[in-house]
Amino acid sequence: MALKKFKPTTPSLRYMTVTDFSELTKKKKPEKSLLRPLKKSGGRNNGGRVTAWCRGGGHKRRYRLIDFRRRKHGVPARVAAIEYDPNRSSRIALLVYADGDKRYILAPDGVGVGDALMSGPEVEIRDGNCMPLRGVPLGTTIHNLEMIPGKGGQVARAAGAECQLMAKEGRHAHIKLPSGEVRMFSLECYCTLGKVGNLDHENVVIGKAGRNRWLGRRSSTRGVAMNPVDHPMGGGEGRSSGGRHPCTPWGKPTKGYKTRKRKKASDKLIVRRRNK
Repeated sequence: MALKKFKPTTPSLRYMTVTDFSELTKKKKPEKSLLRPLKKSGGRNNGGRVTAWCRGGGHKRRYRLIDFRRRKHGVPARVAAIEYDPNRSSRIALLVYADGDKRYILAPDGVGVGDALMSGPEVEIRDGNCMPLRGVPLGTTIHNLEMIPGKGGQVARAAGAECQLMAKEGRHAHIKLPSGEVRMFSLECYCTLGKVGNLDHENVVIGKAGRNRWLGRRSSTRGVAMNPVDHPMGGGEGRSSGGRHPCTPWGKPTKGYKTRKRKKASDKLIVRRRNK
């Protein structure tokens, strides 16, 4: 996979890059049985009030059902296609199991059409296979890691994401997360070997504002550009710096203000925080 650049016939094309989609093998219609309608909220909650700002519009999408749990143990599966998913940064792989069942998974880096994958407690150590942390060798790169056994993968699911198994101690394994944090996970948590594909996603340059609108992202207005009635940092003669520490429209401190609630069950599992 590589990035595609354009001849700068317009200013927006001068730096814009897109992935060339060369790794995709099924470029037309996705698996119909694994599609679900996806309704846009525009950042509104069930009361119609905006709770997530700068959201709205964007291209129409359909949701692909992804198997994050990988609980068909001992049943071999063949990779039938590598497809595009508009709902995530990674590619997805269509698995066809020996019993005829079809499921989507996150496409690991290096896995292609025709590869045989399997999940279970005692599977071969190869990229794309799914197994509990108990059987993973030390130093192995993993992704789609469960936080609670049986709940399904929640950690390291974005394009190019990977974790590393550092150590095993008692009933827990020490995992180095993509952020640099080292955290303990139960040895019964399942994970997928290897790292998520589409590694060039982080190098994509949007290039123009309209492309962000296609993704459902609207522009954001700075607080200092507003009137005092709309934001605490608004108003002033000419261009001002706000006259106070950065804050939200409701006066709460921001930019460095700690908002994380203490979770005793989660905090005690953190071995080393990402902020040393």
